[in-house]
Amino acid sequence: MNITTRQGTRDDIPAVFELVKELALYEKALDQIANTPDRMAQDYDDKLYDFFVAEADGNIIGLSLYYFRYSTWKGKRLYMEDIIVTESMRGNGIGKLLFDATVQAARDTNCTGMMWQVLNWNVSAVGFYRKYGTRFDDEWVNCNLDF
Repeated sequence: MNITTRQGTRDDIPAVFELVKELALYEKALDQIANTPDRMAQDYDDKLYDFFVAEADGNIIGLSLYYFRYSTWKGKRLYMEDIIVTESMRGNGIGKLLFDATVQAARDTNCTGMMWQVLNWNVSAVGFYRKYGTRFDDEWVNCNLDF
């Protein structure tokens, strides 16, 4: 099987949205999805985010979606919103390919670093990130305000 990664395009959004739904199902939060493929396409056109996809045999099997944020202390940072590999393809190094591409995008765009979140119960993801020397933060509390 030939697995490749590439920068995502607007045409990839329907397949990407299916991965988003798969992740929400895995996290037992499918009912919390308010986004749509049309909204994702508009937000992509507005350059609110960018993404990489992983493909096998012409099918999208993975995603790393990111955007840039700004820290008053650190400057420009890349925020990785989600990294998703379809369940049947996990364990084949696809997450590593996507993560490495995202790290390189942060470096190529002069970011001072990367940020993301991981659920504490997702032991395999936590272990994956530990291999990169990730610093886990126990002090900050996530806050959300939904509209």
